[in-house]
Amino acid sequence: MHDDRSLVEARLKRVLDERVRPAVYPESVPLDVAVWHAPGEPVPVAEGLAAEPEPIEVGARWGAPWGTSWFRVTGTVPEAWAGRTVEAILDLGFDENMPGFQCEGLVHRPDGTPVKGLNPRNQWVRVGAPAEGGERVRLHIEAASNPVILDYHPFLPTRLGDKETAGSEPQYTLARMDLAVFDETVWQLVMDLEVLGELMAELPVESARRWDILRAVDKALDALDLQDVNGTADRARSRLTEVLATPAAPSAHRISAVGHAHIDSAWLWPLRETVRKVARTTSNMTALLDDEPDFVFAMSQAQQWAWVRDHRPEVWARVKKAVADGRFVPAGGMWVESDTNMPGSEAMARQFVHGKRFFLDEFGIENDEAWLPDTFGFAAGLPQIIKAAGSRFLLTQKISWSQTNKFPHHTFRWEGIDGTRIFTHFPPVDTYNCSMKGGEIAHAARNFKDKGVARHSLAPTGWGDGGGGTTREMVAKAARLRDLEGSATVTWETPQAFFEKAAAEYPEPPVWVGELYLELHRATLTSQARTKQGNRRSEHLLREAELWAATAAVRTGFPYPCEDLDRIWKTVLLHQFHDILPGSSIAWVHREARRTYERVAEELNRIIESAQRSLAGEGDTPLVFNAAPHARGGVPAGGARTPAARDRTALTARPDGGHVLDNGLLRVEIDARGLVVSAYDIEADRETIAPGLAANLLQVHPDFPNMWDAWDVDEFYRNTVTDLTDADEVAPDGEGVRIVRTFGASRVTQVLSLAPGERRLVVDTEVDWHETEKFLKLAFPLDVHAERYASETQFGHFHRPTHTNTSWEAAKFEACNHRFVHLEEPGFGIAIVNDSTYGHDVTRTVRTEGDGGTTTTVRASLLRAPRFPDPETDQGVHRFRHALVPGAGIGDAVREGWRINLPERRLTGAAEVAPLVTSDQDAVVVTAVKLADDGSGDVVVRFHEAFGGRARATLTAGFEVAGAAVTDLLERPLAEAVAPDIRDGRIAVRLRPFELVTLRLRRA
Repeated sequence: MHDDRSLVEARLKRVLDERVRPAVYPESVPLDVAVWHAPGEPVPVAEGLAAEPEPIEVGARWGAPWGTSWFRVTGTVPEAWAGRTVEAILDLGFDENMPGFQCEGLVHRPDGTPVKGLNPRNQWVRVGAPAEGGERVRLHIEAASNPVILDYHPFLPTRLGDKETAGSEPQYTLARMDLAVFDETVWQLVMDLEVLGELMAELPVESARRWDILRAVDKALDALDLQDVNGTADRARSRLTEVLATPAAPSAHRISAVGHAHIDSAWLWPLRETVRKVARTTSNMTALLDDEPDFVFAMSQAQQWAWVRDHRPEVWARVKKAVADGRFVPAGGMWVESDTNMPGSEAMARQFVHGKRFFLDEFGIENDEAWLPDTFGFAAGLPQIIKAAGSRFLLTQKISWSQTNKFPHHTFRWEGIDGTRIFTHFPPVDTYNCSMKGGEIAHAARNFKDKGVARHSLAPTGWGDGGGGTTREMVAKAARLRDLEGSATVTWETPQAFFEKAAAEYPEPPVWVGELYLELHRATLTSQARTKQGNRRSEHLLREAELWAATAAVRTGFPYPCEDLDRIWKTVLLHQFHDILPGSSIAWVHREARRTYERVAEELNRIIESAQRSLAGEGDTPLVFNAAPHARGGVPAGGARTPAARDRTALTARPDGGHVLDNGLLRVEIDARGLVVSAYDIEADRETIAPGLAANLLQVHPDFPNMWDAWDVDEFYRNTVTDLTDADEVAPDGEGVRIVRTFGASRVTQVLSLAPGERRLVVDTEVDWHETEKFLKLAFPLDVHAERYASETQFGHFHRPTHTNTSWEAAKFEACNHRFVHLEEPGFGIAIVNDSTYGHDVTRTVRTEGDGGTTTTVRASLLRAPRFPDPETDQGVHRFRHALVPGAGIGDAVREGWRINLPERRLTGAAEVAPLVTSDQDAVVVTAVKLADDGSGDVVVRFHEAFGGRARATLTAGFEVAGAAVTDLLERPLAEAVAPDIRDGRIAVRLRPFELVTLRLRRA
């Protein structure tokens, strides 16, 4: 037989495009359209419905950037259409290639009832099948004219990302506003031909199945009269019945489809627009659930559920019913799909506390899975947190974006720093926006790395990023793929059902130990420094507020501000979303975030000051409050005491120019350039700075990645560097040294200081930054031989190699730390601690001259200046604090990291304040002291082993304890945990390396 594949395939494409798809709506009449443009921000539904619109014609321009327009469409169903299915086709000017990224709408009935959302791939509204013609149709569309930020030429700088700079030029052209007859038979034929055509293209040419499909399609096209598609569509479908009914092979890959709409809580749109995106999407999905009995939809992010509840109660009622029916499924159990690299220990825990508690309170549902398809890599401390929250599974997709190395598993157990293992799935479909195309389904089956031992994978199905969700076309395709020869099988299932099946069939999957590092988007650890500082400082203010308020509540009856703290935590957690904290959102988002963090700080400082004043009482005794988990300066952790007197640090001139700081523990030499050429540990008789090099070295690189400007830094940035060694000023400043430098259009002012009695050189840096597409680093070349180094992560630290033996190690050229980086050779260690930076790099060289020793250089990433999506990223004044800690063991790194982030607070009072809870072992770090969330008055203490070894400690309660229980993160007693023994308020604990424990103490 001659090979006519190309001929038939080309025929199929043209017939579908030019004849069959247009015949889905064989008859149409125009609707009358009028519009009212809301002034300013979006208005309530009732106001939009009541507004008096002006007539507008199809073809007219509409919609200023970020505006809201209320369209009223009216019409009459023709008499001749009686008994036929009628739909309104409402095209606001959509580009089908941009679902979720441009204008969208929510359709309402005249009484305000939501009908469904409008998106580029979802433009229809079912009017019905009127028994008689003449039925009047009236619909109202709340249309959002969100501008296109990520266009066909992506990453071009644009002012459209902030309403304050976007202008008022109309963004869209009204395209089609019609009533039309919907021919379901033709639509079903489209689905048949698309599924078979897409499957055929994925099968081997030598496969008999491919030729069976080709011949069936050819016969179907023969049976179709192109001049009467609607009259012959059923005949054409009959030619396809047999080939669509052939069942899949028993060995076929099995896909659990989960209806999905990954909605970024903010990204190329502001938070307020996400509230509406969620309403549009949930309206769509509840409507689709009504129409499709097999369909199941899952939505994560408790914050988004709360937005629907609080802002769209009419949509919420439909959502609640669908949840009760078991088909609209809460997923993930987190407040938002947060970044997981940068959030601190408590914040990461509270993502699960607040997320799971919301779903329990609203629906009585507890999630078993963490659902993070789009997060930019996963910190090694996360498995323990997932388990401590009562969850068992994790789903992610983003690791498929890694540029260098292909991850070796799709189903595996992920082991965290403490040894906890979480069953993890990484869908081989390689997208969280699966649309049920044959290419996607075939890719999932081919790509699946666990063949021979497992057969199940998951496919999150629906338009996401900006929302929209699953379409009726996706559901129709899934129905045909349920059991179809040549294809993987597709079944709609909940995430829990998938995970239970996957775990049952693959009880001992391979293990991946340590972080799930994304080899992409590394610059998200640095972009938008103010957002990152706001997060870090909010986390520590929340610790202080809970600690002092709980202490004051127990000691003085201070009213514990439970509701305020709950609200503030949710605000901070929202801003840890994986496009806000990483700095990859539009200017509007980060402008609002700065203001939000300022309000959070003001409110938390008021709580802290009120609680401390209640504790201190009236008096003139000077008191220092220490919120850190370690004693310092004679002040106990979590207590207040009169500070001890301290000696002064000597500041002298250096013979060759510059200055010397000496406090008897460290002697630091700062040369005439303002660079640290020596940091000598007097007790250890050991130099810290590598010979011939200088620390406190600011370095500037060009920074123009190939793609994803705010997200990425490409390794070639290192090829060019400018060392900032010229100083405008190097002079004494009190007990420190002040250095001023200018470069480009920017200015840096630093103060280097050495506190009395402390082995810690503090570097305060103020940068007035006005560079573009540049990367600023702060370098410390250290004389230490270390093949690995430690970075703090949630509830512990994680080691990374300093070498690049393999491509996996070389790919980690920019990584995340929390409060410290620590390097150590036997007998001597060094820590670099910080108060607000996350990105860093560590490199090592061997000196070819001199002593032949090893130089290990740690560089903190300070600032970037990408132009997309925010063209003014990081412009302006920034302040950072770092400290170099010579002679530091890992315990010193932990302690100094806390110290630099929790400065002392001073006030006068009557007497010292004893801690509410203390640990007698520095390795056992108390991360939270608070009152229980249920209002019982119980004291909740969370702690962990922080050094990476086994620890015994005694916790002492500064109040009478009637009982204690080990709990999960939600403060529920663990059935398998042994109740701790309490004697005179003392509790003995034993912890394995990095073990996390939550104790609930009942007050007598």
